[in-house]
Amino acid sequence: MLGEINWDIPVDYQLTGQPVLIGGTMGTCSYVLTGTEFGFGETFGTTCHGAGRAMSRAKSRRNLGFEEVLEALKQQGISIRVASPKLVMEEAPQSYKNVTDVVNTCHQAGISKKAVKLRPIAVIKG
Repeated sequence: MLGEINWDIPVDYQLTGQPVLIGGTMGTCSYVLTGTEFGFGETFGTTCHGAGRAMSRAKSRRNLGFEEVLEALKQQGISIRVASPKLVMEEAPQSYKNVTDVVNTCHQAGISKKAVKLRPIAVIKG
């Protein structure tokens, strides 16, 4: 059990740790992590909430091509529907840091642990 019972955490998760969703990008995996007792003590039960941007939205629009990003996603078997082409460049996988590296760092540091790795099959941006 993770330390003293925290009544804010549902009973189903008191033994395993509260699950947290770590979103990847349109073209990379996402993760479900769970809390750890060490993490609760060291970081007040917090962990990363994503990988963070590697490129600003403006830089992504300048440096990436709409068709190039769509083709890269298609090559990975990912279908995308988007309201605005600029969203494709702004949210392209290259615009973000590597989520697996960030999650591995949190896992290795002991502040959270990997539970599930998810792979995108479709993307809808509105």
